[in-house]
Amino acid sequence: MLILRRAVLAALVLTTLDAFVGSPGKAAENDLAALVAKPVSFPDMALGSSTAPVTIIEYSSLTCPHCAAFAENVFPMLQSKYIDTGKVRFVSREFPLDIKAAAASMLARCAASGDAAKFFEATMMLFKQQEALVDHTTETLTSIGARFGMDQAAVENCVKNDASLDKLQADQNFAYNQLKVEATPTFFINGEMAKGAMSFEELEAKLAPLLKH
Repeated sequence: MLILRRAVLAALVLTTLDAFVGSPGKAAENDLAALVAKPVSFPDMALGSSTAPVTIIEYSSLTCPHCAAFAENVFPMLQSKYIDTGKVRFVSREFPLDIKAAAASMLARCAASGDAAKFFEATMMLFKQQEALVDHTTETLTSIGARFGMDQAAVENCVKNDASLDKLQADQNFAYNQLKVEATPTFFINGEMAKGAMSFEELEAKLAPLLKH
């Protein structure tokens, strides 16, 4: 079984987040937009032009069913119509809701090795195998790691890496404490927060006024 060496610590952090959901005050929109744009511990994984008029940042968990539904049903249309055409830059950030999601996030980072396209490929694989990830975590992580040239030892070393776990926890704490992210998926569209799952039509309705000019 693949075990994060500090799984208990990670679980404690997440339990603490759950205990305080709803308590933080609401940040002003301009302050929030500035905070969202700040660099985080892990380098952002982004698709699309850096000069796109709209930037969408999604906080997701790889064990979140709503996140998986967005990835499989909405994101492909968003990519073909808006990302690939230079209208939207899409950034994926991690907000793991449990230890299995944390391990999967770390695996996706290792599999990508800094390549955003590979990162999105790995996360899509993980979303499509979400049930297996939850029920057969070790086997699923090992299988997906192998698709990116990682052997069993490389997968184990990846998900046990304390430095990566530190970054994951720091970014999650920042998202919760500063951005007021409390659940997944949470989106920031040009700095404005949108909570919960969205259909493609709902997302388009939010994009339309931002793309008029």
